[in-house]
Amino acid sequence: MRILLTGANGYVGRRLLPELLALGHEVICCVRDRNRLGLDQITLEKVTIWEVDFLHQINFNNLPKKIDVAYYLIHSMTSSTSNFDVMEVKSAQNFNLYMNKIGVEQVIYLSGIVNNPELSKHLQSRKNVEDILFEGNFNTTVLRAGIIVGSGSSSFEIIRDLCEKLPVMITPKWVLTKCQPIAIRDVIHYLTGILRKTEHYNKSYDIGGPNIITYKEMMLLYSKTRGIKLWIFTLPIMSPKLSSYWLYFVTATSYKLAVNLVDSMKMEVVCQNNNLQKALGIKPITYVDAIKLAFLKIEQNLVISSWKDSLVSSRFKENFSEFIQIPTYGCLKDHKIKSVTNIEQTLDNIWSIGGDKGWYYGNWMWKIRGLLDKLFGGVGLRRGRTHPTHLDNGDALDFWRVLVANREEKRLLLYAEMRLPGEAWLEFRIDRENKLHQIATFRPKGLLGRLYWYSLVPFHFFIFGGMIRNITK
Repeated sequence: MRILLTGANGYVGRRLLPELLALGHEVICCVRDRNRLGLDQITLEKVTIWEVDFLHQINFNNLPKKIDVAYYLIHSMTSSTSNFDVMEVKSAQNFNLYMNKIGVEQVIYLSGIVNNPELSKHLQSRKNVEDILFEGNFNTTVLRAGIIVGSGSSSFEIIRDLCEKLPVMITPKWVLTKCQPIAIRDVIHYLTGILRKTEHYNKSYDIGGPNIITYKEMMLLYSKTRGIKLWIFTLPIMSPKLSSYWLYFVTATSYKLAVNLVDSMKMEVVCQNNNLQKALGIKPITYVDAIKLAFLKIEQNLVISSWKDSLVSSRFKENFSEFIQIPTYGCLKDHKIKSVTNIEQTLDNIWSIGGDKGWYYGNWMWKIRGLLDKLFGGVGLRRGRTHPTHLDNGDALDFWRVLVANREEKRLLLYAEMRLPGEAWLEFRIDRENKLHQIATFRPKGLLGRLYWYSLVPFHFFIFGGMIRNITK
């Protein structure tokens, strides 16, 4: 079967792709930027990559033809914009035009549970996309999921941050809202199980796990599973703004994302139409088992995808690839060079930078910079990294974004997503003479940017000097 997979580098898309390939399907990965599709060489040889942005008009002359089934996994709720609902409508409309043009048989859309008469902006946007897809000249199947639990999922990581960092919580009453969490593996089972099942064409289904619990119970069950003591005291107030700040400062999410998440958490997301489970023979695992499975993957370093690596946690507004070419005009640089005696060990050190490993020198200063970034609305250091020793293009790395991770060329290029009066790049590159080049590039915006750079020069002397020494040990 010939399948178009949109959102192929998103959290769900990256997990769905290997399952589709294992089932023997021909997959066309639909992405906005092929440089962010961090696939291994074996997988790359099995798929076709189509670079397209459905927010813009499509060139119908260059689009893939003869698609049997298309997965629509495009969501626009990011850290960089608040008008995601407008973007999602536009994207769905352009996608519809394309699907109508090629005559696809089935479109499968992963939506949210939208049973409340009054929906949050986030869930209303999901419903709007559903309505647009159902207007298309093709068969649509909508799967509506609430909280998705899995290693690297946003819901799991937020709960993990809260429970691991706060032994005592004073919470607003939205933590008493009911939800029906579902394991990511069961979501994938539904997405693959519904393929070309004609009896489910032009229908929507709620999908969830066997447990209907409150957010408070989710946190308590998480803590019990992890052997952590947790006390939660609930106040009879909603306080959405305070709750958003609370999530923002304690977890890895951005403030804009926190606002939308809290807005949705006031709505019950409990399945009503759940007969698809029996029809497909799926037996969803419990919430506790989903937590255990997530940690098993984390402990084995088998986290396939993380929400932090998708641009939902990014401040990028422009095309990702536009930043790969480091500018030279009007830039300030700190360029350090050191001879390398053990190339493989040095590359291992470079590819392990950040996260729990730290930055090889002055970690306390990096932490202070991360805290300041959070205070001024940035991403901070809490995103960490998905894998301790492996990096792909597009990965989040603390308050950096990986632009190029090419071990064969001995080059790692990072772009700063912290709040700055300018733009910053950090590059590690080993040349043919076995010398490591560590280059910090800053393109300031106005006088403030220049004052910022020169005020940090004394710190750079110690931080960057110590970093290159320890990396090459």
